[in-house]
Amino acid sequence: MEAAQVPAGSIVVGIDGSPSSDQAFAWAVEQADLEHRPLTIVHSEERMSFVGAGFMAPPSGVDYAQLLAESRAAAKALLATSAARAHDLHPQLEVHQVLSHDDPRSTLLDLAQAAAMIVVGSRGRGPVASLLLGSVSVSVSKHATCPVVVHRPGTRTATPGLGILVGVDGTEVSQQAIEFAYRMASWRALPLTVLHCYWDSALVAPLRKGALTPDDSSEQALVAETLAGMQEKFPEVQVQTRLTRGFADQHLINASHNYDLLVIGHQPLPRLDDVVHQSVAPTVVEHAHGPVAVVSATASIA
Repeated sequence: MEAAQVPAGSIVVGIDGSPSSDQAFAWAVEQADLEHRPLTIVHSEERMSFVGAGFMAPPSGVDYAQLLAESRAAAKALLATSAARAHDLHPQLEVHQVLSHDDPRSTLLDLAQAAAMIVVGSRGRGPVASLLLGSVSVSVSKHATCPVVVHRPGTRTATPGLGILVGVDGTEVSQQAIEFAYRMASWRALPLTVLHCYWDSALVAPLRKGALTPDDSSEQALVAETLAGMQEKFPEVQVQTRLTRGFADQHLINASHNYDLLVIGHQPLPRLDDVVHQSVAPTVVEHAHGPVAVVSATASIA
């Protein structure tokens, strides 16, 4: 598998036939049409193994070649059906198909080198299962060099409609996420909410209602500086800012109920560095109630 198989700047979507994968596919098709980019549909057919069932080799009487052929035929059919669906929705869309036989995480990370965006679903495994089994969506969002949009399972308690929500922290890590969020709001004609969460002494010494602290004023100035130039670049985007105190991941997860897309920045990690370092992004990807875009601090947004 080589990144050259993906047309430069394409929207890459990973599919596996699951409901969240179908949601991710529909979103990716729409985004590729909005941006006038090629769409690359990827399915990873992992090598068949009997070890997990207690066998070191195929059980007696099992036609391994036939099973392999049937599996490969089903994978090709899934890709062909998805490509046909994309063309039905947008006949002018340039669509490519990639069938991989490697681990889906490695496949998508390789393809991310040439892609404008990776879009995947998530089965919503808990933190223990993710640690033991590995989560494709979390792993790809941690390490990809391009923005990654993860579609969480249907856990919403309200109909989305507030537009795009982007979390900012005042550092360079969130700069690319901010521009990505503005672009998404522009493409999809949605309002943008900028959320900045910080920790201060008011958490242990509550203020009277409506009071403004020096910390509030300095944080407002920090957000204004972070957003400098964006409104001039995207004058059509309606923007509001929110300040809140506490843990950023919990505020973002709670807010994700009501937004069409949550955007967060992330400092990419080496591929082998998957457990030791933690950040807000993986926690939000695991527990958000709607689509999440994770944007690398080194991503190229264009």
